Amino acid sequence: MAHPRDWFEFARDPASGTEMVRAAFHAHAYDPHFHDQVLVGVTERGRQSFRCRRQWHHSLPGRVILFGPGETHDGEAAEESGFVYSMLYFDPGWLLDAAEACAGRRIGTGLFDFPQVLQDEPALAPAIFAATRQIARPDSAMHRDAALDAVVALLVQHYGAQPAAAGSNTVDHGIAARARDAIDASLDADIGLTRLADLAGTDRFRLHRSFKAAYGLAPHAWLVQRRLNLARRLLAQGEVPAEAAAAAGFADQSHMGRWFRRAFGMTPAAYRRACTNLPDTAGA
Repeated sequence: MAHPRDWFEFARDPASGTEMVRAAFHAHAYDPHFHDQVLVGVTERGRQSFRCRRQWHHSLPGRVILFGPGETHDGEAAEESGFVYSMLYFDPGWLLDAAEACAGRRIGTGLFDFPQVLQDEPALAPAIFAATRQIARPDSAMHRDAALDAVVALLVQHYGAQPAAAGSNTVDHGIAARARDAIDASLDADIGLTRLADLAGTDRFRLHRSFKAAYGLAPHAWLVQRRLNLARRLLAQGEVPAEAAAAAGFADQSHMGRWFRRAFGMTPAAYRRACTNLPDTAGA
């Protein structure tokens, strides 16, 4: 019987086939089982215990959990207070293709032969958490793709066996310019990094390196700034926040509001009021 405080969240990224689970358990969670996918997760809260590779493992908050395809494991709470975890389930073929594009060389399935199922990886843990959140509730397709790419890059860094091949980090300003123009031409579209890379004539990882070198921002951050500045112009002209958010390509008004406050230190409604002296409307 499920514990009354247990919960389970699942979502899938249709572009990559990557699935996410975020869950809380206070008693036994899983019988022994395995997956065909590559599992990369992090314990968020509590003490998470499981058997794998013929031994017990105990994961505390911030520790990274790594299972290759076919690795049998179970899972349970080690304490009555339970545990919360986030997990990504990668299609091995997609992950290998993405890793080799990131590294600029062949890697092979040795990438999945994790030396330990529990690791302390200070950069990987928050990257996993961010990717699960972006799959469940993406800020945009580009943010979701970038979050997944960040996890892939860290897996390559830690488990890719060799440094990237010479020349793989070459910056191409033509790529950056083509991608910038494509973003600027489609602010109201939910364009993903794969499509943007196609338009720029490259892959996602070379796109990221070239774009950031050229403009100081990752493509998804550039997109947000373009959208914010469009919304700002519309608000200054008297557009209400909800309509400005839609016209600028934000998922909704609250999404725009979060980014607007971070960038400009005030709400969209306050900015509109200061520019126009028009009365407040619903929402901020």
